[in-house]
Amino acid sequence: MRWALVKVALAVTTMVVVAFAVPLGLVVKEMASDRAYGGAERQAAALGPVLAITTDRTQLERALASAETGPGGRIGIHVPAGGKGGDPAEIGARRAAPADVAAAIRLGRASIAQVPGGTSLLQPTAVASGIAVVEVYVPDDALTNGVATSWAVLAGVGLALVIGSVAVADRLGTRMVRPAERLSAAAHDLGRGDFGVRVQEDGPKELRSAASAFNSMADQVVQLLAHERELAADLSHRLRTPLTVLRLNTASLGDGPAAEQTRAAVAQLEREVDQIIRTARAQREHTVQVAAAAGCDAAEVIRERMDFWSALAEDEGRTARVAGVDRPVRVPVARPDLAAALDAMLGNVFRHTPEGTAFAVDVHNADDAVIVLVSDAGAGIADPAAALRRGHGGGGDGSTGLGLDIVRQLAESTGGDVRIGRSVLGGTEVRLWLALDGRRPHPGARRGHRLRRRIGGGTFGRRGRRAARGTARGAGS
Repeated sequence: MRWALVKVALAVTTMVVVAFAVPLGLVVKEMASDRAYGGAERQAAALGPVLAITTDRTQLERALASAETGPGGRIGIHVPAGGKGGDPAEIGARRAAPADVAAAIRLGRASIAQVPGGTSLLQPTAVASGIAVVEVYVPDDALTNGVATSWAVLAGVGLALVIGSVAVADRLGTRMVRPAERLSAAAHDLGRGDFGVRVQEDGPKELRSAASAFNSMADQVVQLLAHERELAADLSHRLRTPLTVLRLNTASLGDGPAAEQTRAAVAQLEREVDQIIRTARAQREHTVQVAAAAGCDAAEVIRERMDFWSALAEDEGRTARVAGVDRPVRVPVARPDLAAALDAMLGNVFRHTPEGTAFAVDVHNADDAVIVLVSDAGAGIADPAAALRRGHGGGGDGSTGLGLDIVRQLAESTGGDVRIGRSVLGGTEVRLWLALDGRRPHPGARRGHRLRRRIGGGTFGRRGRRAARGTARGAGS
């Protein structure tokens, strides 16, 4: 793809340069020729007043010597014979053939004659004895003066345009190819069993969409594997009960080779089940670690949880708004952990504010952090700092009743934190800061942090899912 773009840019730019440079070069050559002949015409015209006054040889030679190029041997004058028996006079440098001079006299206008080393401009001028012809020699180098330099400049500009277009096409190709290469490499890694691999969502819109789809697929694969291993572990645990019964029954078989073989088989079966349980448990822990390392799409999780809680919000007459979830937002936490933290924060809104209180969830994506804000229009918290201290185990029974311990643990696992403050709706605002680079944010730089807010979504409408009411209340508790 990259080389194809370079070839297209090279071909198009070359055609454009040729289409403009070749005619422009011909125009430059024509202008140089016109400039040379224009100068020759001015020189010939300068001798016209002298010929109109006199045809004396001495006077004409003096005028010719004072001309611009007269001493250089480029100007000649063909004077007709004066009177009966007179001879025509030839003054200065004369290169044109007599036939060409006669043709100029016959035509009565300026003409150009080919001479060795260049051309001669023949300008007829009326004098008392007839028609005189002023001849101005124009060498070949005068006709092409400056043309080579102009062509070199045009060639340089054209070459620069071609090189520039190739460089730009190469950069554009790189911008498209690198995300595709990363996607291909991630697909190979996922196929080899690296379930923690994820793709950075950048580049053109189509490649960003493909990267987002790949990340969602990888998340689903991890979830399916975790579910499969949980089922294997659960099945192994279920086998313990019949195995225990078998082991007790073998104790009543008495002695004998058959009884001993049965007891040995039951013991071997118990060891195999224990090994299956240990393997499934280890694999499940590894899957959880992989899921946490790979992270999840916070926007997708928030949309899912807000869709869940909107049923209860509808029943209680609450207005719910979500913003900033129109694009994928990757966070370095496991999907179940983020869902649990969101349920805890949203559950607080329903438990600690009266029915009909509006609430909102906003997501802000910065360079080094993702901030999730859960706001409500309730009465607020009188002392947010004290509430956080109690929730951290600093006093009382070690709990605020807000259920923020799971939220704090999730934030601190990434190097972030949790803050409680006053929301723009007038009530409480719980801010969950998830650091992307593992560093704790500087307290003094919190308000000055530059955020790229991506607002999307709107008010949840009535969906008629009152059947989810009891489930949502259970999740919020």
